[in-house]
Amino acid sequence: MKEVIEKLSSYNLFNYLLPGILFAAFGDYITAYKIIQKDLLIGLFLYYFVGLVISRIGSLILEPIMRRVRFVTFAPYTDFVRASQHDRKIDLFSEQNNMYRTLCALFLSLGMLKFFEIIADSIEVTPEFATYILLGLLFLLLAASYRKQTGFIKKRVELANSSEHDAHVGQ
Repeated sequence: MKEVIEKLSSYNLFNYLLPGILFAAFGDYITAYKIIQKDLLIGLFLYYFVGLVISRIGSLILEPIMRRVRFVTFAPYTDFVRASQHDRKIDLFSEQNNMYRTLCALFLSLGMLKFFEIIADSIEVTPEFATYILLGLLFLLLAASYRKQTGFIKKRVELANSSEHDAHVGQ
């Protein structure tokens, strides 16, 4: 157990585990759902996964909305990558930025959980049907995350190849 905790980076702690634990604690408090686990090991893995899902909600839903309404604006990705190579604090700021986005998504997710509870109770959704809804939504969210991450990898490869090409042309 100690080894698992030691291997978690600060990014994993603040963007996955902390939001997952907070979601479980607040979710238990504001809804009838019991999310907090009695088994610590199972709890840690569950909270980490819940935090990962909340982080993806922030990345795939909240961030695009905030960009579209111009609440936040980003530098072009190639500029971000190049600047990160010269200023290591940009990575730290980006990690903190992602943490704030994830915490915003945490409270959005808690609101959605409470809203789901109210709707499910009023139309008498069975627990089995609610499980199928949750599994379907998780699949869609994680498939979209996979697609987005693949796009980032592709951009980095293309950027590295173009930089390498530019270096050879200049010789």
